[in-house]
Amino acid sequence: MKFKKFSFKKVGSTNNTAIRLIKKGIKKGIILSETQTKGRGQRGNIWCSKKGNLFMTVFFEINKKLSLNKIINLNIMIIKNVIAKITKSLISIKKPNDILINKKKVSGILQETIFMHNKKYLVVGIGINLINSPSVAKYETTFLNNYSKKKVNKLKLFNEIKNNYEKKINYFKI
Repeated sequence: MKFKKFSFKKVGSTNNTAIRLIKKGIKKGIILSETQTKGRGQRGNIWCSKKGNLFMTVFFEINKKLSLNKIINLNIMIIKNVIAKITKSLISIKKPNDILINKKKVSGILQETIFMHNKKYLVVGIGINLINSPSVAKYETTFLNNYSKKKVNKLKLFNEIKNNYEKKINYFKI
């Protein structure tokens, strides 16, 4: 099942943009933005959106009865597996939604569900530090190009994630 791609130079938040599109009647899609001015993380935290990194959101209808744990596990495994194709470094998960390389945060996932017209939609925001990383007092951060033999192409990475969601979308319907 193919996702319609929406590309932007700048948005407040890719997740907020996805929610607006769902409210306009678009049932599934994938958003890519060059920059975010108000990126969001879990529990109201800010996602620091440094230019050159990957900011995207995928959204689609899911089974209303799908458990939160299954949603979290599916999303984290999709992103972890894509990153694992790029680097041989130690990749780990910091529950519930962070991906670490050598114990430093490289990616975060913000999962939200909304109900519209008696249907449940999943909105999955994905941020991956590609060429730089923010300084965060609470934990160490890093970026993917530190661990890759060649420079990671943002568009190729986006398409790899998109392809993985298209292949695995039926797991969200069970």
